[in-house]
Amino acid sequence: MKKFKSPQKTSIAIILGSLVLTYVPIPGLQQTVIVVSGTELQEPLQQLERKFEQANPNIKLELKFQGSQDVINNFLDQKNDFKATVLIPANGELLTELSERLRATNNNDPFYDTPQPIAKTLLVAIAWPERGKVLFPNGRFQWNRIEQAMQANSWGKIGGSSNWGSFDFVTTDPTRSNSGQVTLNLWSATKLGGNINSNSFNDPTVQTLFSLIKKSVYQPPRSTDILLQEFIARGPNDADVATVYESIALYRWQQSAATQGKPYQIYYLNPSIESTATAAIVRRDVDGGTANAAKKFLEFVTQPEQQAILVQYGFRPVNKTVDLKTVPGSPWKQNIPGAEVTPSIQTLQPPNSQTITEIQRAWERAN
Repeated sequence: MKKFKSPQKTSIAIILGSLVLTYVPIPGLQQTVIVVSGTELQEPLQQLERKFEQANPNIKLELKFQGSQDVINNFLDQKNDFKATVLIPANGELLTELSERLRATNNNDPFYDTPQPIAKTLLVAIAWPERGKVLFPNGRFQWNRIEQAMQANSWGKIGGSSNWGSFDFVTTDPTRSNSGQVTLNLWSATKLGGNINSNSFNDPTVQTLFSLIKKSVYQPPRSTDILLQEFIARGPNDADVATVYESIALYRWQQSAATQGKPYQIYYLNPSIESTATAAIVRRDVDGGTANAAKKFLEFVTQPEQQAILVQYGFRPVNKTVDLKTVPGSPWKQNIPGAEVTPSIQTLQPPNSQTITEIQRAWERAN
């Protein structure tokens, strides 16, 4: 005798089937979005990845991290062993460079949409407290004091203890990292007494400066977060002063206290440059469905709740509804030496793509 399902059981089966379709990714329908970012965003993006995938089970994120200039160069030269969907260098000007270089060989727009700002940060300096007091007795960062210390190459010759040994300044490799490029841009501008352009790096004064820095900075790290972790691990006597992003300086401050006993001091550069981590969805090897999935991710990252997470990692939000002072766990509420919500400094535009190219050329020529 044939058995029939009751209407009630059939309805329950349909509801359960709908729930499975809603919450369980279906093989073949899941989109994979590969995000290539500068290392300064590594830890917050890993946290946001988990949140995003929970809210969007049919989209899988794969995160890759490189120095910001490497993000551009590796994509251009097709050196990656994966097909990137989204690029997020630390500075939006690097995407302009990418766009210009791609348009030179192909007239099509290389991006699906206008690149989208994700988070902001400033270039700052950090120094171990005793050394900072000797180097900057008035409490303000000065490029000329760094240059004098490099030339002396000895703390004993610039008012420090002879037991401190040689003076060690650290910055990232400007051929691979945005923070190294910004460091050299600001230092050159100060040396020449004002704003600079791409021709400034042919000036003998700047060329001499680059040679001094290159001799003093041994094997510069490829990215800013790697630099800071090495700075903390090496401690005084092996790393004295460094230029890094405010974001990771704030985020890793507690780590420096735990590792070295005394945490570093933050110094705001004046003028400084604000770097805006900016995301672009690339067209090469990315279909429309994957691009739409990437758009969902970028919309997610710029919402207030996610921007607050970025603040907890020391970034300044691009969403103006988020307040640095009221975000739970904000590093600006932790009395970090030197940290300021609104520092009294002049903020300059980041170097454009042509200037970045000239900085790299001048660095490579320096000896």
